[in-house]
Amino acid sequence: MAEYIFFDRDLSWLAFNGRILELAGHDDIPLMERVNFMAIFSSNLDEFYRVRMPVLQAMDKLGELTSATSAVDDPLAIAQQLINQQQQQFGKIFNSEIVPALKENNIHLLLNQPIPAALIDKTNDYFFSQVMAFLRPFKFSGKKKFFPENNELYFLVVIADDNGAEKLVVLNIPSDDLPRFYKVEDKGKTYILFLDDIIRYNLDKLFRGETVKDCYSFKITRDAELDLNDEYPGDLSKQIEKQLLKRDLGIATRFLHQPGIPLRILQMVSESWGIASSSLVEGGNYHNLKDLFGFPVSSPVMRYDEWPTIHNRLSADKSIFDQIERKDLLINAPYQSYDTILRFFNAAALDETVEEIYITLYRVARDSRIVNALINAVSAGKKVTVLVELKARFDEANNIKWANRLKAAGADIIYSVTALKVHAKVALVKRRVNDRIKYYGLLATGNFNENTAAFYTDHILMTANKDLLREIELLFIFLARREKPTSAKLIKFEHLLVAQFNLQDRFFELIDREIDNAKKGQSASITIKLNNLEEHKLIAKLYDASQAGVKVQLIVRSICRLIPGVKGMSENITVKRIVDRYLEHGRIFIFNNSGKPEVYMGSADWMNRNIYRRIEVCFPVYDEQIKAEITDIINLQLADNVQAVMLNEKIENIPIKTTKPAIRSQQEVYKYLSKKA
Repeated sequence: MAEYIFFDRDLSWLAFNGRILELAGHDDIPLMERVNFMAIFSSNLDEFYRVRMPVLQAMDKLGELTSATSAVDDPLAIAQQLINQQQQQFGKIFNSEIVPALKENNIHLLLNQPIPAALIDKTNDYFFSQVMAFLRPFKFSGKKKFFPENNELYFLVVIADDNGAEKLVVLNIPSDDLPRFYKVEDKGKTYILFLDDIIRYNLDKLFRGETVKDCYSFKITRDAELDLNDEYPGDLSKQIEKQLLKRDLGIATRFLHQPGIPLRILQMVSESWGIASSSLVEGGNYHNLKDLFGFPVSSPVMRYDEWPTIHNRLSADKSIFDQIERKDLLINAPYQSYDTILRFFNAAALDETVEEIYITLYRVARDSRIVNALINAVSAGKKVTVLVELKARFDEANNIKWANRLKAAGADIIYSVTALKVHAKVALVKRRVNDRIKYYGLLATGNFNENTAAFYTDHILMTANKDLLREIELLFIFLARREKPTSAKLIKFEHLLVAQFNLQDRFFELIDREIDNAKKGQSASITIKLNNLEEHKLIAKLYDASQAGVKVQLIVRSICRLIPGVKGMSENITVKRIVDRYLEHGRIFIFNNSGKPEVYMGSADWMNRNIYRRIEVCFPVYDEQIKAEITDIINLQLADNVQAVMLNEKIENIPIKTTKPAIRSQQEVYKYLSKKA
C-alpha cells in the first residue's frame, strides 16, 4: 500500500454532526424538524463522549494520537476545539432562532427566567403532585459516596442554615420518570417550561427552614464500552447483564456543567467522583437536549408534509411465498410499506408448509411484531433458529429480553462468539411443498426492526434464489457452532460476500477489475453508498483506482476517512453527504464492469469493525429490473443539489452551487417509487 493519507476518524464524525447542526439553522426547514435536528445533534454528541472520547483520551495518554497517515497532528485538541465551536453554534441557533420562531407561532418556551405569575399555581400543583415523588436529594459529604448515573440530569444545590453554615446537596432531575417539558395553556398562549425550572423555582419548598443560595445543573457522561472476556465459558447473556450494571460507573469522559459554578465546588465534586480536570466542560443551563425529541408541539404546519406510504402490489389471495418464487421483490423502506416484511414473517408462522425459520437480529424493536411472529411459529411446531446479537451497543438489555422470551417459547437461540458481532441482516424460510424443500429469504441493508424502518432508508430483497439462500443456510450452520472462522476457505461463498471469509478480498477483486478496464481504455467507474468509510486498505484501493483513471463516486453519510480531490491521489474521487428527513442507511456497491454493471447491497460499511470484527453479508442483485431500480435511486442521490453537500479535502461540508433545477433526492425517490407503484 502506497503512503497515502486519511482524514482523522473522529474529526470526520464531528464534521458529520456539524452538518446536522447546520440544518437546524436552515429557516427553509419546518420549525419542529429543525428542533429534531438539534435533538439529533445533542444525542450524537452524547454518544461521541461515551464511545469515542475515551479512545481519544486513552491514546493521548499513551502518546499514540498522531501517525504518518493522519491529516492532523493533535486530533484530541482539535476535537475539543471543534466541539466547543459547535456547542456555541448550538446555543446561538437555539436561543436566537428557534425560541423566537416558536414565539412567532404563539409557543413561549421559557428559558432562564422566573415562572410568570399567571402560571405559578399550575406549576406548583404539578410540583407537589407529580415531581416531588421522584426527587432524591443527597447531602454531599465525604462519609457516604454518591456516584451520578451516566447522562442523568442533576442539580448541585448550595444551602445555608440559620447560622450561615453551608452544605452541598445533589438533587436529581427525574427526566426519565416525567416528561422533560411541561406544557400549559393560559389566555390563548401556549407556555412550555423545562422540568428543570419547575424544580429550580420550587427548591424553597423542598428545603424548608433553610436558605437556597445557589443551584447549578450538571450531568456526567461515562465510557460506555463493555469489558467482555473473549473466551467466556458461561452464559454470555449473564456476562453482559453484569457489565451493563457497571456501565453507569464507567470512567467519566465529560462533566458538563452550567456556567458560574465556583471553582471550590468544582474541585470538591471532581475529586470525590474521580473526574479529570480535562473532562470539565462548561455548557449552558440545560443539558440532555436530546430530550427535544419529546418537545410537546405536534402542529402539522411545523412538520414536513406527510408522504403517504407506498403499498406494494401483492395479491392478498395468494401465498407471499409463491409470489416471491415467481419474481424477486425489493422493498425500499420507508418509502414503501414495511407491512410486506411483517407479512412475510406472519405467513412463515402460520403457513402449514413452512418447517424451519432462521433469522439474525441485531437491533430489535421494543414491541417487535417480528419476534412475536417467531414465537407464534414455535407454538405452531416449527423449528425456529434465531441469532440474537447481544453485543449491539445500547441495545444489549432489549436484545437479552427478547432472547429470553424466544428461548422460553422454545426457539433455538444462537449467541455470537464474544470476539465477533454478527451484523448481517438475513432471514431464511424453508417450506416443504410436494415433498420438496423450497427456500425463501430476506437479505437486507438494515435491521429487521419495524420501528426504525419508518425513518431509515434501507433495502430489503425478498428472493427464492437457491444459490443465495443455500449459502445463507451454510452461514447459519457455521454460526450455530459458535466458533471464530479459522480460515476464509472454511465455507466457499461463490455468491455472497461475507466478512471473515471473502468480503474484503472480493471487493479488492471488483475494484481491480475496474482498474484493469481503465488501463485498457474501457469504461470504468465505481459508485458506492455507505454510512461510514474508514478501513485503510479498501480506501487505498480506491486511491489506486483514482490514479488509474477510474471515476469513483461516493455517497458517505457519516465517517469518511478518504480525502477526495487530492492531485496525484484522489482527483477522480468525489464524496457526497446527504442528510434529510430520513436517515440514509443503505449500503450499495455498483461496479461498471465494462458497461455490464454488477450491483451489490448489504449490511457492511467499510470500517475496521465491519471488516475485521463482524460477520457481515453483502449480496449480488441478479434481477435486472431490481438492478435498474437501485441504479435509478442512486443516480437521483448523486444528482441531489439541495440536501446534499460535497466533502472537500479540508473535511468541510460544501454546499452545491449549480444552475440546474433543484433536486432533493429523497423527495425524488419517493416520486419515482410512487410512479412505479
